[in-house]
Amino acid sequence: MIHEFGWAADDWERLGQGTLIGHLLECAGQLCGGYFADPGVKDVPDLARLGFPYADVTADGHAEFGKLPDTGGRLDAATCKEQLLYEILDPGAYLQADVVADFRQARITETGVDRVAVRGGSGRPRPDTLKVSISYEDGYVGEGQISYAGPGAVARGELALDVIRDRLRLTRADVTDLRFELIGVNAVDRRERQGAGEPAEVRARVAGRATTRAAADRIGAEVEALYTNGPSGGGGVTRSVRNVLAVASTLIDRALVTPRVHIEVA
Repeated sequence: MIHEFGWAADDWERLGQGTLIGHLLECAGQLCGGYFADPGVKDVPDLARLGFPYADVTADGHAEFGKLPDTGGRLDAATCKEQLLYEILDPGAYLQADVVADFRQARITETGVDRVAVRGGSGRPRPDTLKVSISYEDGYVGEGQISYAGPGAVARGELALDVIRDRLRLTRADVTDLRFELIGVNAVDRRERQGAGEPAEVRARVAGRATTRAAADRIGAEVEALYTNGPSGGGGVTRSVRNVLAVASTLIDRALVTPRVHIEVA
């Protein structure tokens, strides 16, 4: 938009509105109902043929969003509002390299079927610093899983986790940050179950961190040993070790950064 319309690099109002448009377009299929669907609550038609959005933008920054005809999904005020707030810590100060965008006065209006007008973004002078992300090696994660099904599946899964917990302690395995969970019971929502029916199947999962691959592999080895040394009826064991490439983010003075573009021609 800066290139097409000749916007100045310090036209904070237009840059804020342009950032609002870019923020919504960046969501791609999500703006057209992807990651929005909740059957019976928020229905999305033909999700398997989900359309992607485009925006018709004018020189003043007004934008009208649409998607190609005969594509699946939905594009309306509800899908746009969800994505407007997605990954936004402070809607009044959305920090970007070009501008500090302000979405508090954003207005979303349906103008037709799968057509939505968006305006009202503004901005303030850009930050003096830029965000930089630094990757570094941070050890290993070891994991093991096993399934239990039928009557008493939860009790057998819990017993399996207790066995692994004790085995790692007794053998003094050099692992940390251990997680013991039953997928389908407490792997994501760890609140106490109240009035829920007993699951017909569970998958016990143990994962942890280690500084060496050999130590991380101990977790999966102990889970695999449950085949003959644990509760009855376990099956479908998987085990893995992966190295962790972690990311640390910090700020750097903008004056220390010189942008360059290198184009390679095959």
